[in-house]
Formats: sequence, structure tokens, C-alpha cells
Amino acid sequence: MNLSIDHFPVGLELDVSYTNFTASLSLLSDTQLKFEIKEGPLAHIEIVDIHVVPLGNSMFAVSWQEKDGATVTNVQDYDRGLIHSHATLANGQFLRMTGSIAITRAPDRIIDDRPQRNKTLVREAMTSLFQRHEVAAVERLYAQDYVQHNPNIPQGRDALQALVSNLPQDVYYEPGLMLAEGNFVAIHGRIRGWAENTQIVVDLFRVENGKLVEHWDVLQDEVPAAATLGGTAMFDPKEAEIRTETA
Repeated sequence: MNLSIDHFPVGLELDVSYTNFTASLSLLSDTQLKFEIKEGPLAHIEIVDIHVVPLGNSMFAVSWQEKDGATVTNVQDYDRGLIHSHATLANGQFLRMTGSIAITRAPDRIIDDRPQRNKTLVREAMTSLFQRHEVAAVERLYAQDYVQHNPNIPQGRDALQALVSNLPQDVYYEPGLMLAEGNFVAIHGRIRGWAENTQIVVDLFRVENGKLVEHWDVLQDEVPAAATLGGTAMFDPKEAEIRTETA
């Protein structure tokens, strides 16, 4: 969890659709924000000084006071595309609102750290289950309605727990190269003891709300480098050290 204010999406412009009106926000810096409400009794434009507190996982608490004395605290959740707004108006009226975000201008720098978080989650899942055989990790890391596309494994988290609890002791997984984009992570690895021969596998996961919700995989028997046409190994443990860019 990254708690650095450096991830605040300066330069971002967005429309926030609440139940009764739409507000346009421009994040001018990590100390100033411009907002515009175009319709209704709250309609006005103002630039305000803000205080930003990073809450982790692309979420920020942003608070300010307006010229008429109204105070606002927004919880801006960029993972889920929502802003939870709590405002005390100048007349004392208190409002609680949640609005959906529509981005109209990208930020000056990319703030989406989901790919890196998701890669950490997937690596932890694969090593917990298939290196250390930790049955308890299944509930912690996988969604209850986990979807499995491997035709030889039943659906759901409970089935995965049963599978891990019955793994032979010689099952051992080595993680390799990882790629991530948005809510998807692919990991290249080697596993022994799963089948008669050591296998090379690519696992693809979909992540939602910090848990693994869907899985695909492709497996093939490992062939020694000397026996391949190109003389290149199918898997090298050092590939895990390769720093890859997330799209």
C-alpha cells in the first residue's frame, strides 16, 4: 500500500455525477482544486485550497473550506471510479453524497499503481499455495465466487482450498516473469509434482477489490534446453528478476 502524496493525480479533470447535480473538478496541484457546479441551488465556481491525505490504493481524502464557510471532505477512490463527498453548507445543512467519476482530462503523471499491487498479490498467492501449501491463504487471497477456467479443477474457493489441502508434498512452484495491465496479471512459472513431468505454466488472473476472482492457465511439459531446436531454456528462475513495465 503506497501512502505517498506523489500519487495524487495532479492535472486530472473530471466530472462527478451525484444524484441531483454534476460537479466538474480540476486538480490544479496537491494544494489547490477548482470546482464548478453548473446547475441547481449549489451552482458556482471556485478555486479552493485543499488538504490531501493519501489513504492507499489510489484513494485520497481531500478537504477544503469555501468562501461562504461551507466545508467539504471528499474521499476520492480512483480504483472504483467514485467520490464520496461529505459537506456542511454555510446554512448548516449536512450532505452525504456518492458520485461516479468521468475523466475529461488525464493527469500529468500516471497514478494507477494497481498493476504493481496486483502482481504482488498474484506472486503471494502462487507461492503460498504451491510452495508452502498454506490452505488458509486461499480465503485471504481469493474471492468466494472464484471462477476457474482449468477444466480439471472444480469451481469456487472451497474447491481450491480442498485442492491445496490434498497437494502432494513434492508439489513446488517457482515464479518467473510477470506482466500486469489494469486488473489482469500474467505470471510465467515452473511447477514440479503437479503432473508426471515438470511443467512450464502461464497463469492469468483477474483481480477485483484486492482478491483473485478469475483464473486461466496454459501448461506444457518442460524440455531441457539441449533438446530444444533453439537451444534455449523454457524457464529460467532469474527471469523473475527482470523489471517489466506495466501497461
